[in-house]
Amino acid sequence: MVRRDYESGELTVHWDSTRCIHSGICLRGLPEVFDTRRRPWVTIAAAESAAIVAAVERCPSGALEYTLRHGPAEQPDMPTTVIPWPNGPLYVRGDVEVSDRHGNLFRTGTRMTLCRCGHSRNQPFCDMSHVEVGFRDYPQAIRGVRESAETPSDLGGGSEG
Repeated sequence: MVRRDYESGELTVHWDSTRCIHSGICLRGLPEVFDTRRRPWVTIAAAESAAIVAAVERCPSGALEYTLRHGPAEQPDMPTTVIPWPNGPLYVRGDVEVSDRHGNLFRTGTRMTLCRCGHSRNQPFCDMSHVEVGFRDYPQAIRGVRESAETPSDLGGGSEG
């Protein structure tokens, strides 16, 4: 498990490798800041804080989060939504709390990707095992899924990121 913080004077980007599903949305959204070929792979000085915040907020798994020294914390989407991506995880956005079967809280956040194939080694979070096992959902499970530039193929394909 790797957790790292990347800091500038006003912004800190937090990365949790246990939550990253390597969708690559950060890499495509702000390549001057997020580049896995570089060490460190996050360079906060390469863009304005507002652009970095916007890129981090698009991270589907919540592996990337941020704090501002002088400014608001990320606000959860309202209402909370759970969207099943075709042949992939449940994409959860909002004010989310994950508890164990005894009701013990072990994770809170505003964005998460939860396993739906049952094969993740990081339950209840997705680790992209659905790609390895060839998970396929039922068409009625995805009826009405909103399409965007960062949806099904990005969350089901295992791009680097």
